[in-house]
Parts: sequence; structure tokens; C-alpha cells
Amino acid sequence: MSDVILLLPFAALLVLNILPRDARAHAWIVAAVVFGLQTVFAILQPFGLIDWSFLGPFEKAVGFNLHSDNLSVLLLLTAGIAGLASLLVGRARFGQPRARFAFANLLLIALIGINGIAMVRDLFSLYVFIEVTSVAAVILVAVRDGEAAFEGAWKYLLLSVVASVLMLASVALFLLTAGGVSFDEAAAALAAPTPEVWIAAALFLCGLFVKSAMVPFHGWLADAYSEAPPAVSVFLAGIVTKASGIFALMRLAPAALSAAGPGRTILLVVGAVTAVGGAFLSLTQTDMKRMLAYSSISQMGYIVMALGGQPALAIAAAALHFFNHTVSKAQLFTNAAALEAQLGTRDMDRMGGIAARMPVTGGTAAVASLSVAGLPPLAGFWSKLLIVIALWKAGQVVFAVIAVLTSLVTLAYFLSLQRKVFFGTILPEWSEVREAGPGYLVPALALAAITVAIGLGFPFLLPILLGGGA
Repeated sequence: MSDVILLLPFAALLVLNILPRDARAHAWIVAAVVFGLQTVFAILQPFGLIDWSFLGPFEKAVGFNLHSDNLSVLLLLTAGIAGLASLLVGRARFGQPRARFAFANLLLIALIGINGIAMVRDLFSLYVFIEVTSVAAVILVAVRDGEAAFEGAWKYLLLSVVASVLMLASVALFLLTAGGVSFDEAAAALAAPTPEVWIAAALFLCGLFVKSAMVPFHGWLADAYSEAPPAVSVFLAGIVTKASGIFALMRLAPAALSAAGPGRTILLVVGAVTAVGGAFLSLTQTDMKRMLAYSSISQMGYIVMALGGQPALAIAAAALHFFNHTVSKAQLFTNAAALEAQLGTRDMDRMGGIAARMPVTGGTAAVASLSVAGLPPLAGFWSKLLIVIALWKAGQVVFAVIAVLTSLVTLAYFLSLQRKVFFGTILPEWSEVREAGPGYLVPALALAAITVAIGLGFPFLLPILLGGGA
């Protein structure tokens, strides 16, 4: 399956660019088929419902060193879901065929990088695919006209380059000291580390912290998320940042934490500071997209903090919150896109009572907000509960308490969002506003349904998580 999933978006990219110009207006359909197929494959793969044995000779000829496990399937699934939501919003937002064509191409390039991140087994290949994803994301941010969008893309680019230098230097050090850059060779070097190995590990870790916008490397994210086109924000918040940084941390954490050293403490402290800092920064925002951007920083801090918990639960808790955050944040940015399209503003102080005119947008936003805040029985409650349990069982009581208290701050800023945007008496200027079109409602309803289904079905999912989440 691994080679096919990697080559599928590449093949679609070639097809898109040899189509006649008249047919390129439907490029988003080709991209949607690719993202849809990937989602279906990722769902069916763990159950063994697809027989890939007939591709054996092809895979041997291609020769990629790829492997798919449960974590890989998690990233492939979340990328498929976020991409479909982004494409539907993009179909509604990008009016020009040329813009849709460029958007579909860039999403497929980003998907190639994300799929590579999911399945590679060495640090250099991981670095290469992270760069593919990051470059496509920078260009996607700049697709929107205007100085602010270019500023956001420029900040993203500058810090991404810094992260790239750190990671490439780390790969070189691992090659010199460990004799190779495969995950197994890096883990063996960390099991008996020299000062050079510690430096190499620290450089790669800092690079991933920049890519995933951990505090104090978070400055670029709010500008990139808020100034990107609405459809791009859905994809960025849904999967790009988490794939480029958080997923790699999840993949490498078990090997890094098995060695004696400060790795666990670093993850706990950075995760906690990021979770708390992002939450309080969210409280101060009036721009809806900036508030959601800082909320994303906070929730990614939760995932990193979870990695410092009890090993038996840490990856399962982080993986579940990874998925829940992808779904809920993609949905909230879809809701924000619908509001911006219908109202022409992102300023929450100018809104109020919008749920009376846009009930589906208001209802689905409430589901996602309460899930991110960790209220039962929605999906976010269970992943946050697992994180708290993992921290508590590891003896990290202080960090478990921080996780609980930060959830209260999260609830506070999402209640503030609901009050400012959806509750109360509608302002006269919005009295004629209508609900958004299907390009916004279909992904919002689908993502909300996933959040509710995961929440209600969690008792059936827990054995799967604990049995092979890592």
C-alpha cells in the first residue's frame, strides 16, 4: 500500500498538468478523488479489507523504503479528511478556474509530502518530505492577494528555513556519529549517547518545535493561518502544521524517551508552556481566525505534553488528540470561512446573534468548540482525559493539573466566541444574512458528525488504541 499511496497524488499531479486548458477548471474534482481514495484506503487498511499483494513486483521495482503502521494510517486518514474539507471550501471560495487549478496542484504537492512523512523510516527522508510539505504550504498562504498574506507567508518561510537548517545539520551529525540516519540507527545512538549525539537530537527537536509552532517558536503561525485564503486555513490548521512537526515528534518520541536524558522533561515543559500560552493568547483576540490559530497552538501543546506521559498511554492519547484536533479545527476554520463569506468580516466584536440566520454554521461551531474544550461526550473529552491519565500515571501530577486547568481557559475563550458571534440579539446589519452554501455546510456537518461519532463510540475504539496505537 505504501508506494501506491505515495505515488497516487504524484500521478494525479501529472494528469492535471497534461489536461487541456479547458479541462483544468475541474482540477479540484481530480484532487477530491485522490483525497477521497486516500481516506477510504486509510479506513479499510487496518481491517485488511484490501489485498495489495498483486502490487508486489511493482513495489520491488520502485524500491522505496516505506512502511505503513497504525501511526501512518492515522496521518493518511487525517490528511484525507482535511483535504476534502479544504477542497469543498476552495470550490466555494475560488471563483476563477485558474485559482482552483493552482489550489488543487498545491494541495496535491503538500499531500505527497504528508504521505512521505507518514511512511518514511529515516531522518533524511523525513526532512525531505517535511520540506516538500512546508514549501507547498508557504505558497498556499501567499495565494491570497494582499500585503498581509505575503507577510504571513514571509514569516512562515523565514522560520521554516531556520528549522530546515537545524534539521539538516542534525541529520549530518547523526550520519557522522551514528553511521546512518535510519530511525533504528538514531535510536541505537541515543541509547548510548555521546555529546555529539545529544547535539544532533537537540537540533532536530528544535527544528520540529519551529515547524509545529511550539512556544517560543510560535510567532509565525497566527499570521499564516489568519491571512491565508479560507480554504488554505482549513488545510493548514487541519493537517499541515501537525504533519510537519507534531507527527514527527510522535514518531520519534519513543526512541528519544527510551534513552536516559532530559527528553521527557523537555517535551513536558514545552508542551505545557505552549498549551497555556496559546490558550491565554486566544482569550485576547477579536479576529476569529487569529483566535482559532492561537487555539491550535494550545492544542498542539497538549499533544506534545501527552508524549511525556506513561509510555503505554502516551502515544495512544497523543494520537487520539491529533485526530480530534484535526477534525475540530478544520471544522472551525470552515465555519470561519462561512462567516467571512456571508458577513465580509472576521471581527467577532462586529457580530452577534448570527445563529438565528446561520443555524447550521452556529450549531456545528458549537459542537467543535465544546469538543476542543473537552466537554463530554464529544471526542475531545476522551482524548484530553487520556492525556491527563497518561500524565498522572507517569507521576507528572503538576502537568496533569495544568492540562485540566488549561481546558477551563479553553472553555472560556470558546464560550466567549459563541457569545460574541452566535448568541444574543442579531444586529440590524445582519438581519438579511443567509446560511452559507453547501461548499461550507457539507464539510461542517460531516466533520461535526465525526466528532459526535468518535465521542459516542469511544468505548469501542479504546481497545484498538491501546492495542496498537503506536
